[in-house]
Amino acid sequence: MTNQQPARVRFAPSPTGYLHLGGLRTALFNWLYARHTGGQFILRIEDTDQNRYNPESLDDIMRGLRWLGLDWDEGPDIGGPYGPYVQTERQALYHDYIEKLIASGHAYKCYVTSEELDAMREEQRAKGQPMGYDRRHRWLTDEQRAELEATGRSHVVRFAAPLEGVTRVHDLIRGDIEIESASILDPVLIKSDGMPTYHFANVIDDHFMEITHILRADEWISSA
Repeated sequence: MTNQQPARVRFAPSPTGYLHLGGLRTALFNWLYARHTGGQFILRIEDTDQNRYNPESLDDIMRGLRWLGLDWDEGPDIGGPYGPYVQTERQALYHDYIEKLIASGHAYKCYVTSEELDAMREEQRAKGQPMGYDRRHRWLTDEQRAELEATGRSHVVRFAAPLEGVTRVHDLIRGDIEIESASILDPVLIKSDGMPTYHFANVIDDHFMEITHILRADEWISSA
């Protein structure tokens, strides 16, 4: 990383368990890079998984960071110009942008049930096909959507991924990473409980908090 402009980086843990070594490593690298460039280290709490949310975990995470001397410049306890820094307090922003994505044709409501998804995967497995969502509700008409909603079906909101071409991500270490866009099987952006998924909330927050660099483990490259 040769760019020495002040960096804005974030450590964004989910308070679903205790802080582990992998998380500490990520926090340390982000903190070091922020201090090295004279930038800001932001603590953001990703608490959209309310089924696993544990307030004691949040206290443990913050206590562990302080014990290591990893101070943050913006965060849920000290605020900052880009707050709030807790995702459940930012839901209006997520829903505003999901409505814009739906209106522009870049996202759509999907009413497929978990049982139907399981049956879909079993059929794909039996046929030796790649397993994943088959986009069956991507092109529903208004009438079809109304019929499904009339039955009381809940829905998620999915990203309408490009059907052709290449999606390219630039990584400062690995260079350009390319993936066939058609292999991106319309990931869920908003869950059936109305909560944003990890990936969608991250994109929105990183943009509006003006995060300049994302430092995290290799396993997240496929989610970039």
